[in-house]
Amino acid sequence: MSNKNLKSQTLMRVGIVAVILILVNVISIRMFGRLDFTKNNLYTLSDASKNLVKSLDDRLTIKAYFTEELPPPYNNVRRTVLDQLNEYKAYSQGNLQFEFIDPSGEKGEQEAQQQGIQPVQVQVINDDKLEVKRGYMGMVMLFEDKKEVIPVIQNTSTLEYDLSSTIKRLTSKSQKKIAFLTGQGEPALQELQRAQQLLSRQYIVETADIGKGPVGHDVAALIVMAPQNAFSEAVKYQIDQYIMRGGKVAFLLNKVDANLQQQFGRTLDLKLEDMLEHYGLRINPDLVRDVQCAPINIVQQQGGFSIQSQVQFPYIPIASDVSKDNTMVKNLQSIVLFFVSSIDTTNLAARGLKGEILIRSSKQSGRQTQVFYFDPMARYTQDMFTESGIPLAAVVSGQFSSFYADKPIPHDTSDEVIPQPGQKLAQSSDTRIILVGDGDFAKDQFLGGRDNLNLFANMIDYLVDDAGLITIRSKDVSLPPLEQVSDGSKKMYKFGNMIVPPLLVLGYGLLRWQMRKAKKKALETSTF
Repeated sequence: MSNKNLKSQTLMRVGIVAVILILVNVISIRMFGRLDFTKNNLYTLSDASKNLVKSLDDRLTIKAYFTEELPPPYNNVRRTVLDQLNEYKAYSQGNLQFEFIDPSGEKGEQEAQQQGIQPVQVQVINDDKLEVKRGYMGMVMLFEDKKEVIPVIQNTSTLEYDLSSTIKRLTSKSQKKIAFLTGQGEPALQELQRAQQLLSRQYIVETADIGKGPVGHDVAALIVMAPQNAFSEAVKYQIDQYIMRGGKVAFLLNKVDANLQQQFGRTLDLKLEDMLEHYGLRINPDLVRDVQCAPINIVQQQGGFSIQSQVQFPYIPIASDVSKDNTMVKNLQSIVLFFVSSIDTTNLAARGLKGEILIRSSKQSGRQTQVFYFDPMARYTQDMFTESGIPLAAVVSGQFSSFYADKPIPHDTSDEVIPQPGQKLAQSSDTRIILVGDGDFAKDQFLGGRDNLNLFANMIDYLVDDAGLITIRSKDVSLPPLEQVSDGSKKMYKFGNMIVPPLLVLGYGLLRWQMRKAKKKALETSTF
């Protein structure tokens, strides 16, 4: 082959490669695709988020105010936000547009702050000196005449939930209402600030004192949380009739009022038991202890000194045995429960209701009954943990019959309750009730890991039929731990990484050399 032909072939190959690269770039701009090989599809939008942006019926504009040239790891936040917004845009059918704005200079900062984005201080090491730099990492969403602001984005592990929940709130025509029952010694909303803050992103959160009137028809879910006092018949009647109207209720109850400081507990008589049993549910007067538990801090006096230490306390179980079929709990891994009582759902079938156990104790657990005395330094024996999978939370669905169907409408003169004189409802439509044997797990004081808060928010979403947000919130974006391998395997991987790549390069070089040698020999043979 002449040098001229060889040169022509080389130019042709270069041209074909260039055309292919251009076509790939054009296609990639117009078509979106991603291969996500992570186990939990960490870098892929959930179906709920895709459907949310697909359903947009008007233009949603996002302005992301991010200062450029922020140091690591803050610059990675900008990259992650950009990737995520590109995915949302790809599924929005043209109804979502975004832009990144660098709010540098006085005018840029003024615009960002007018939009509700506040500056953050980040630490930078420059020339071996620690400096504090001012930056912006927030965004504004505009839809029709409404506006939502995410002032600061620093935690990308919840980025998809933050974006989707904000878009949902911005584009929804109306907000559903959630009510916390009051009047029976329930905790004030101030004790639930984190839960309230999370719920208020999607719902109108209010209290309902049904001692002064029935639950409103616009309440999507009623939360009965950690009451301390007995329920009057009139209040129970209002709850019953709310359920008969199709209302959904979460009963988060403490059957034993336990006090760790006083090392003592007493059984609570809430007078709800008969109504719950009518619905096929029962909370038992016991406390579940579990080998899989959280530690508590104790102070001991030794030699005139106070020494603080931690001991495992089996009455604070860390529940990880959750239903893998229910979206509320299937992705939760460690729910910390405080003096939890067991529950029972064996009567559901006789009432034609469907039930599902959401959370169980571990394979080494037991129950304490009758006398509740807690000594953190007590020695626990194996025979105290002989049970497995004790039910701790359940959900029941179906058509419930009224607890007061064959009873007269109660009138309790000790309350201001005046039951409505209208027709009493005897049968509900399809609805749901959740029962948890712990009323404290969502209080700020007792919130352990994020799973407690997620469990509470998931329950509310489940009750009001907002399953989409559950899947996004429960998405596990944490990196899986490295798998432990034997010492022999470690050496094999180590030397394999050192030896195999050079051998591959050497083998490829030898192959190419032999091919060129054979080609040259063939040319020489054809010439002569």
